[in-house]
Amino acid sequence: MVKYRKGQQSSYVDDRRGRRVAGGAALAGGGGIIGLIVVLVMAFAGGGGGGGGGIDPGDILGQLGGAPGGEVAADPNIEQGTGGAADDELEDYMRAVMNSLQDDFWPNENLPNYRPTMLVLFTQTVDTGCGRATAAVGPFYCPADETAYIDLDFFRELESRFGAPGAFAQAYVIAHEVGHHIQKVIGNTDRVHSAPRSEQQGAGGLSVRLELQADCFAGLWARSVFGPGSDVEIGETDIRDALQAAEAIGDDRIQEQTTGQVDPESWSHGSSEQRMEWFRRGFDSGDFDQCDTFSANL
Repeated sequence: MVKYRKGQQSSYVDDRRGRRVAGGAALAGGGGIIGLIVVLVMAFAGGGGGGGGGIDPGDILGQLGGAPGGEVAADPNIEQGTGGAADDELEDYMRAVMNSLQDDFWPNENLPNYRPTMLVLFTQTVDTGCGRATAAVGPFYCPADETAYIDLDFFRELESRFGAPGAFAQAYVIAHEVGHHIQKVIGNTDRVHSAPRSEQQGAGGLSVRLELQADCFAGLWARSVFGPGSDVEIGETDIRDALQAAEAIGDDRIQEQTTGQVDPESWSHGSSEQRMEWFRRGFDSGDFDQCDTFSANL
């Protein structure tokens, strides 16, 4: 079970819960099966370069009008800055995870041009440097403003619909999104987005490689907090939770659940087996160079 030092302050978490965004178009998920498909497919997208027929949040958000706009107003039906006691505790955990990732782990990798990212917590709708998005997008990273975004309701979806409970499954989500920021810093994001669409698509395409690398980066961090001695501590059960989450959101598993068919040429994030494999590779090796998915034979 995850242990962490509670009550931390963090300059890396921006709590915008309880605000609503007035005016302008938004990417809506809706209810029913359409909304569920959007949530399933977009989960862990992180601003990667989508492949094939998959949904690419970078593309979609870019079509919404570019720069953020519209008035951000308080929603009188939502208590400001909180989603209730449970979400306040979860925010406390998110602060600990972000501090661990950005103060304790990634700076020690000696990456050129390393700079921290932000995690924005929002409710329902948020304006970003990539455009406006709703919670139906799932957790994502916006390369334009170098910020990760999440509506904490996603963690309830992760457990109830994806069958991936556990506190470390939640940390895996955040570590994956921060992994996308590392890719932005080292140039891999631009490399993928500037490539021809044909090179981004499919099971072996650049989009899948970008996502699997973010999984591997999450595994690297998980190794750094395995056992006692840090502000976030995990054990073997937590690693199983992360692997279960990785399995739950593989492209093949999502396609089977939503359409009954598996089409590798439309994958954008990798299969369940691949996602587990690359998380485990990062965790087992603890070696940044072992996360080179772009040279690997997928």
